This record gives sequence, C-alpha cells and structure tokens, in this order.
Amino acid sequence: MERLKNKVALITGGTRGIGYGIAEALLNQGLKVVITSRNGKTANEAAETLGTKTNSVGRVVGVAADVRQLESQENAVKQAIDSFGQLDVVIANAGLGHFGSIEDLTSTQWNDVIDTNLTGVFNSIKASVNELKKTKGYYITISSLAGANFFAGGSAYNASKFGVTGFTQAVMLDLRQHDIKVSTIMPGSVSTHFNGNEPSDKGAWKIQAEDIGKLVVDLLQMNPRTLPSKIEVRPTMPPS
Repeated sequence: MERLKNKVALITGGTRGIGYGIAEALLNQGLKVVITSRNGKTANEAAETLGTKTNSVGRVVGVAADVRQLESQENAVKQAIDSFGQLDVVIANAGLGHFGSIEDLTSTQWNDVIDTNLTGVFNSIKASVNELKKTKGYYITISSLAGANFFAGGSAYNASKFGVTGFTQAVMLDLRQHDIKVSTIMPGSVSTHFNGNEPSDKGAWKIQAEDIGKLVVDLLQMNPRTLPSKIEVRPTMPPS
C-alpha cells in the first residue's frame, strides 16, 4: 500500500460501473483520484459519494470532461495537476456500445462508438503523456474480450475494442523508452449498467466492478521489472 499512497490517478468514465469500481479500489489504497464524466454534476456527486464511502474526502475530485475532445481531456489533466500536483496513473475506461446488424447500424451510432471508445483512449493518452513522463507513470486501458472475439451485431463495438487492444499494445512499445508502463484489461461479462443492463443477483456469476478494481491495484503493485501488457479476464462459471 505504501508504494501507492498519495499517487494520483485520473479515471475517465469513473462515475459508475468499472470506472467507479476502480476509483473505489484506488482510494482504499491511499491514492488521490480524479474521476470524469461528460456531466459535471454527475462527476461531483460520484466524487462526494466515493469520498464518504472510502474516508477519502479531499482525495477525490469530479471533473466534467468529454473523451471525444482532446481539448477537454487536456483540461481534465490540468485539473488533476491543479488539484493534486502530479499525475501518476491514467485509466482510460470511458466507453459505450451500440449493437445491431450493419444493415441497421447508423453512421451516427458508428461515430459515437468509435469516437468514445477508441478516439477517447487516444485523447486520454495524448493529453497526459508529458505528465506521465515526469512521474514514470502507468496507463491502463479498458478494452474487452470483444477486442479479440467478434460477434454478430457487434461491428461498431468490435471495431472500437479491437482498435483499443491494438492501439494500447503499440503505445506500450512507444512509451517503454520513457519507463512508462502500459497495459490493457480485456474483461468478459461484467455486472454493470452497460447497454441498459440492470445489475442484480441474477448477474452474480459475472465479473464485478470491484474485481476489475482489484486487478488494477495488483497491476500497480507489481514489481516494476514485470509488465503484464494484455490481460484477458472472464467469469469463472458462466450459465450453461
């Protein structure tokens, strides 16, 4: 825990689901955390809840930011520096999905998925790379098993997550020379509100958001000489 205490993490899409689970796990390890959402009120409310829940009031800040816009991500990075003085970890988590046959998928839906899930990851890294050079930091992107396994009705989502997986691995090679670590996590079914899902006891077999949070902590605590650059994670026992 001492290795992580007072490190600073920026988590895109950190107000619910996987991002929220990661934020909670990092706060419990003593990090300072900035969470983003397109909606500033949502970001602030989630930060207040997290601060109270983890006894971390003053160590978590909510910021309005749109990953689709580089300038917006640059502003989020600036707010992290203004709030906590440095930036050590960036979790590129924000994402969404539109699903359906290519016959039905609209260009607006396509652009929404690609701009958020793929270009958003580019913007998150591009906006912060100079700061992470200073701290020899860590990037973690949240891809998906859909970034390795295609399925009918998933053309936009598959394209975005295949892109995130490949992009992250190339960035890992680009930034090793700066002693920056880069990993991508590729979860299978996670119990969140993604795509209109409503978490319930029926989804207890799924990966939980806190499981991904624990995985992120494990990555950050790993001996710096070792880099798990791509991690697939799936439910142990899905329904038959």
